[in-house]
Amino acid sequence: MLRHLAAAALFVLVALGPPTPAMAQLQFRDVIHEVRGGVLAHDISFWAAGHVERGVALNAEIAFAPSFGVLFGRVRPVLGGSFATHNGTSLVYLDVRFEFTIDRFFFALGVGPAIHTGGTERRVDGRKALGSRVLFHPSFQFGLQLTPHSRVEAYYEHVSNAYLAKPNPGLDNIGLRLAHRF
Repeated sequence: MLRHLAAAALFVLVALGPPTPAMAQLQFRDVIHEVRGGVLAHDISFWAAGHVERGVALNAEIAFAPSFGVLFGRVRPVLGGSFATHNGTSLVYLDVRFEFTIDRFFFALGVGPAIHTGGTERRVDGRKALGSRVLFHPSFQFGLQLTPHSRVEAYYEHVSNAYLAKPNPGLDNIGLRLAHRF
């Protein structure tokens, strides 16, 4: 299962492309907009069915700098992962995230594909069976901009196969994260 996560991470790195002379002039903040990390309650019963797995998930994300404006906010790509303790289901994801700000408060909605380490057709080693290796990853976050470079936020993520396969109990994680903007 861990090799699926490693393969997904390698695919994203290769997709970003090899460095070119033009990229040598780029600064770090031209590529990475923000890094985020936190602790999430793992496999809670919010949208997903049943609490099977125990422990917490450590979440980390990279929000990339390229973005475009839509309505009153910005859309940018986000690469992240939630790594569960107690042999729980871990996942990596690549989302498109829409974020808007009101004064010092911000809100964001995201969606994209995720690859997980849990079972697909039946429970394996105490992990949920999620019906498919590749899942949908909707997410929601809101928080407060503390300084121009630091934020605190509440984060919720859900993964499921959207009833395209059986079973489809889904998995929810929720918690707090800190973020550093470049």
